Amino acid sequence: MIKEKIQENLKQALGKMGVKEEPTIEAPANSDFGDYSTSIALKLTKVLKKNPLQIAEEIVKNLPKDELIEKVEILKPGFINFWVAKDYLIKNLEKVNESYGKSDLFKNKKVMVEYTDPNPFKEFHIGHLYSNTVGESIARAYGAIGAEVKRADYYGDVGMHVAKSVWGLITKMKKEKLTIKDLKKKSLSLRIKYLGQAYALGVINYEKDKNIQEEIKNVNYLVYLCGQEYLKDNYHWVPQVDYKQYLRPSFIDQYKTIKEAYYAGKSWSLEYFENIYKKLGTKFDYYYPESIVGEFGIQIVKENLKKGHFEKSKGAIIFPGEKYGLHTRVFINSLGLPTYEAKELGLAVKKYQDFPYDKSIIVVGNEIKEYFKVLHKALSVTYPELGKKTTNICTGMVRLPEGKMSSRTGNIVTVEWILEEIKNNIKVIMKNNKEIDNDELNKIIEIVSVAAVKYSLLKNNIGQNITFDFKESLSLEGNSGPYLLYTYVRCQSVLKQGSKVTTKQCNNETISIEELSLLRALAKYPETVLSSAKQLSPHYVCGYLFDLAQKFNLFYQKCPILKSDDETKNFRLLITKATAQILKNGLYLLGIKTVEKM
Repeated sequence: MIKEKIQENLKQALGKMGVKEEPTIEAPANSDFGDYSTSIALKLTKVLKKNPLQIAEEIVKNLPKDELIEKVEILKPGFINFWVAKDYLIKNLEKVNESYGKSDLFKNKKVMVEYTDPNPFKEFHIGHLYSNTVGESIARAYGAIGAEVKRADYYGDVGMHVAKSVWGLITKMKKEKLTIKDLKKKSLSLRIKYLGQAYALGVINYEKDKNIQEEIKNVNYLVYLCGQEYLKDNYHWVPQVDYKQYLRPSFIDQYKTIKEAYYAGKSWSLEYFENIYKKLGTKFDYYYPESIVGEFGIQIVKENLKKGHFEKSKGAIIFPGEKYGLHTRVFINSLGLPTYEAKELGLAVKKYQDFPYDKSIIVVGNEIKEYFKVLHKALSVTYPELGKKTTNICTGMVRLPEGKMSSRTGNIVTVEWILEEIKNNIKVIMKNNKEIDNDELNKIIEIVSVAAVKYSLLKNNIGQNITFDFKESLSLEGNSGPYLLYTYVRCQSVLKQGSKVTTKQCNNETISIEELSLLRALAKYPETVLSSAKQLSPHYVCGYLFDLAQKFNLFYQKCPILKSDDETKNFRLLITKATAQILKNGLYLLGIKTVEKM
């Protein structure tokens, strides 16, 4: 990669000067200041006791000569700017293929990315979509730099949220004189909507009625046993914890009804999730229900209680986070059941047993950022090596202009709703396209709608709150997924009309400003992929692709392609082909498919 090569040359120059320093390279915002720039001379002023301009001149004097750099310039107070040679940029076009941008940086390394993490008995909302979009992009970026990547989905199939859902489901069915058998006759989408309403019913009643609160707490015991039984029935699971020890005789009569509701709701939810994953282009390698990792977590906490890493407090077992400048959290509650914290601890260990990772990346929401600090410290204390290997990335909240959503009240924005709204808007935009038959048009609309949503989420710096803007996400002229797809389609249209492209070199003296600008952008794709993976920042790829599309469209307007002389036409077709390929490669990293027509 160009950036790495310049950095290596700078290190050699500094070595000749007796300086051991890691130089940083940046791409100037203004191309008048070169393709790359470094301020290393300014940083060395105190070390070398010299004027930064003198240091810069000495560095340039010691740079090894190669064909990569055409010009080096020093600017006050000591910046060193580099221009990549035109011949190199032209020759780089030959390298652009399906593998362009890939590297071996993480070859033989194992990376597990955990993301999405929806809860059964609830609808899949835009927050889950955001996590899925970010996680899938990070997984693809690490795959592009050579890692063996496994995708993991962690979902909450036990706990108070499930107890509230199950109680709400049973109560709602009883009131409406329905049975599980009746609900099975409804479509999957209607069943999932019913589960969402049942959860909202459970939450509202839990908060306003103390007697119902106690009922739901009792249901919670049975939910843990149901989760364990479900695993035994469907996955031949061997229980690690005996939950029957917590059951009171008065619970037994309820068990059959609760088990039936639990089994039905969980199976419907998992089927529903898979339908969404397929639509979004995600295929998970591992699924981790809380019912499994909770059992691991209980064992881990109890073992580490003996070692002094955890403490007993009011009948519960806690991790004393205050010892480490954090806050204290409960890992096993006074009822003897694992909390989210214990489950997360068990999850880290179970994942490593299944896939001995070198790096574990977890995509979570900003709202649990502080909780994760405590969890990571507990993991680092109990399993130091796993603590070092684990990184979490926090996403912000996603809102529509109307405001925040909440599954707690039933006021949520589901993935189906948002995709349907986008699709309806795209249908209006494409309604006059008579060249595409209906079947193909529907497939294109499906791809473009997913692209519109995913790109709208990924183009923002992760961690920021996002207000999803329908109009902006659909724009064919602005920074959007449809705009990038439209640019790709334009490239393909030109290539179909042109003659066969050859790699014959052109005269670099005749290259226009627009062509040179595009060549420079094409050459920077590999380093963009690398930065996106290493810094867990898909928005780098988004920003790059938008800039590339803008440069291509300006080139398209200013430089005739098909009506040029043969040599110029061939060169411009080669640039067009490279642009199309990189757009396709980059969109793939964002989890977005391309289309040939729009």
